[in-house]
Amino acid sequence: MTNPKSDIKILSVKYAYTDEKFRVPLKFGVGYLTNVPSSTVIIEAINGTGKKAKGIGNILLSDLWAFPGSEITHDEKINAFKEITKRFAQFLQNSGTFGHPIDLYLDSKHELLKIASSVEKEMKFNIHIPVLASLMVGSPFDAALHDAFGRINGICSYDGYGKEFISKDLSNYLGPKFKGKYISDYLNKEYKPSLPIFHLVGGLDKLYTNEIEDSDPKDGLPVSLEQWIEKDGIFCFKIKLTGKDIKWDVDRTVNITDLIASGGLKEFYLTCDSNEQSPDPEAVIEYLLKVKERSELAFEKLLYYEQPTERDIEVHKYDMHAVSKIKPVLVDEGITSLEKVDLAHELGWTGLALKTCKGHSSALLSFIKASELKMPCSVQDLTNPGVSFIHSAGFAARIDTIMGVEYNARQYIPSAQKDIQEKHKSLFEVVKGKVSTVTVGNTGLGY
Repeated sequence: MTNPKSDIKILSVKYAYTDEKFRVPLKFGVGYLTNVPSSTVIIEAINGTGKKAKGIGNILLSDLWAFPGSEITHDEKINAFKEITKRFAQFLQNSGTFGHPIDLYLDSKHELLKIASSVEKEMKFNIHIPVLASLMVGSPFDAALHDAFGRINGICSYDGYGKEFISKDLSNYLGPKFKGKYISDYLNKEYKPSLPIFHLVGGLDKLYTNEIEDSDPKDGLPVSLEQWIEKDGIFCFKIKLTGKDIKWDVDRTVNITDLIASGGLKEFYLTCDSNEQSPDPEAVIEYLLKVKERSELAFEKLLYYEQPTERDIEVHKYDMHAVSKIKPVLVDEGITSLEKVDLAHELGWTGLALKTCKGHSSALLSFIKASELKMPCSVQDLTNPGVSFIHSAGFAARIDTIMGVEYNARQYIPSAQKDIQEKHKSLFEVVKGKVSTVTVGNTGLGY
C-alpha cells in the first residue's frame, strides 16, 4: 500500500568523505579519538507527481564507538565501512520502488546487514562487523531519504509522518497495540525554540585552567571545563567514566561537581557514561553509593547513568532494576532493534539514549515504543558536526527528551562544515547553555 503522490523513488545516490581531525583527543571507553572520517550521502529522488529533490545525510564513521576492540585495525575497519557504503549506495540506487522513507529504509536494512556480512568475509575478519557499525554506516542514507522526502513534497520531514503522507499505521512496525496510531501522534507539532545542550567532559579533558599546558590548542577556544563554563554558560554536563576504576570515577564526578558549584552555579545537571566498561550492575551501584557518600550534591545533580554495562544486553541479561531504584539507567549501544527496547524494559533499564547515528527511522520508532512503555529518552551525540548536528538537534526538538541534546562537536571539531555553521549561527553558538532552533528550516530536515 503506497501513497501515489507523496511517496518517493530513488534516482541517484552519491557519497563523499572528509577527514575530521580533533583539536584535542576525545577519551571514552577503551580508547580515544584523534581523527575520524565524515560520511556525507546525497540522494536524489522523485515523487509520484514528478517533483525531484536532493536530500542530505551525514555522520562520523566512529569505529571506536561502533566497532571497538583491537582484533581489527582502525584502517581495516574504516575501509570496511567505506566498502559497505559503496555497495549499499549501489543497492539503493538500483531499488527502483516508490515508498515512504520509513519503508524504503527499513525494507533495505536486511540488505545492509547482508552487505556487511559479505564485506567481513571478503576482508577475512576474524570477528563479525557489529550490527551497530552497520547501522551507523547506513544512517546518513536514512537521513538523506527523509530529507529528500520533505524537500520534494515541500514540507518539514516531521510533518510527513501522519496518515495523509504515510499509508501504514504504527501497527505495521510496532504490533497490534498501535493500530490506528501514527508517528505524528507522538511528535511535537513544531520545533522547540531552544534546547539545553550537554557538554561532554571526556576522560582526558582538563578541568581547571591552571592544568593547561603548552601542548594544548591555542586557537582561541576554551581548553578547560572552567573556560567552557565561562564562555558558553553551560549547565548540563556528560561525564565520561572508566567503569572499571571506581575510585577514579568517583573522584572525577565529585571534582567536576565542586568545580561547577564553586562558580556559583545553582541549577546544573550531570549525567555519566562509561561506554559499557562497567563489569556488572554491582559495580554501577558501588559507584553511585560512593558518589552519594562523598558528595550529596553530586548525587543529587546526577540525572542518569548511560549504558554502564556491555552493549549486547542479551549476553548476560543483567538485571538493572536495583540500579534503576537508585538512579535512572539508560541503554544506548544496547538498542540495535525494536525488539531490544522490549528486552531493555524487561531487564529494568529506565530509559533510552537515542542517537540519529543508528538511523532516523529506527530512532523515531524506538522513541514511540519507549513512550508507550513509559521509558524516558535522551538524545545523544556522536560528535555530530554541521548537517548531522542540525539533524540531531532537530530530532531532539520534535520529541520530549531529558534536558535537550548532547553537543560536543564544538569542543573537538569546531571547524567542521563552517558554511553550515554560518548559515545556522544561532544553532551552533551556545548562549547561556542553550542553542536556538530558529534557523532550522521547515523543508526536509531543515538544513
